[in-house]
Amino acid sequence: MSDLPAIVREAFGPGAAVESRVRLPGGASRETWALDVATPDGGRHELILRLDSPGGAPETGAGLAAEARLMRAAAGAGVPVPRIIAGGESYILMTRVPGETIPRRILRDDAYAAARPRLARQCGQTLAAIHRMPLSALPAPARPAQDPLLSWREVLDQLGEPHPVFELALRRLAGTRPRGRRPTVVHGDFRNGNLIVGPEGIRAVLDWELAHAGDPLEDLGWLCVKAWRFGSPLPVGGFGGYDDLVHAYEEAGGQAVDHEALRWWETFGVLKWGVICVMQTMRHLRGGARSVELAAIGRRVCENEWDLLRLLDERPDLTKG
Repeated sequence: MSDLPAIVREAFGPGAAVESRVRLPGGASRETWALDVATPDGGRHELILRLDSPGGAPETGAGLAAEARLMRAAAGAGVPVPRIIAGGESYILMTRVPGETIPRRILRDDAYAAARPRLARQCGQTLAAIHRMPLSALPAPARPAQDPLLSWREVLDQLGEPHPVFELALRRLAGTRPRGRRPTVVHGDFRNGNLIVGPEGIRAVLDWELAHAGDPLEDLGWLCVKAWRFGSPLPVGGFGGYDDLVHAYEEAGGQAVDHEALRWWETFGVLKWGVICVMQTMRHLRGGARSVELAAIGRRVCENEWDLLRLLDERPDLTKG
């Protein structure tokens, strides 16, 4: 944090001062800080600062400067995002949007009871806006659409861990792949937990570092992955049904959604999350980053294997629920 005063002065002028700073939990490769900044004119600014951790770098995704540019483009497309105050190669300074990000509170607390029935539709509208963003907003290396099945098969092979259910899912998905559609900007991690929610609904979309060019249904399917329902029976983020999401998405200008293709991308999302759980656990077991949190995530691998077996065996009617 030695550069913090310089970052603040660059953004607000030489008399700006940090009144308080609190490091927020989460993030092994990046730090997130809540700051209160005072300026000589009596102004007070509630901010979020994201920093690359010393000696660390994100395992995937673009750098912070590219992420700041992408968020500015998102704002221009009508996507609710924090306002970028300043950005550099190793930091983003942005406004602090009030609201809740913890999924269990969003899904259970009385304060969000009125918002919950609206969230699936709001997600559809927000995703349609993201998918209208120009591909030129993406960092150049992220623009070419890559075969996601091939990418994640390579990741699984490199881990050197036997997971027959994941192998079965890869083969089944390869044999049932839906026809591709026009590539768009894909957020890459649009889910409950990366949304700031207030009593009225979505206030901001966070965590853009995994954005890339791809099939827009990747985002819709990821939102429906069972892990992001946090115990709720409702399939879309734990707060809504497929029908609300799809209708709102299409009404807001998103490409027409084939329900079988959406199911394919939801299944792919469960596979992807399962492989990520293996990756995170191996980071701990192989000494890359000793962490109780990373070790505990290994328990989620078998949950995803079970969810995959159910998905591969079922063919529910996605026009309901």
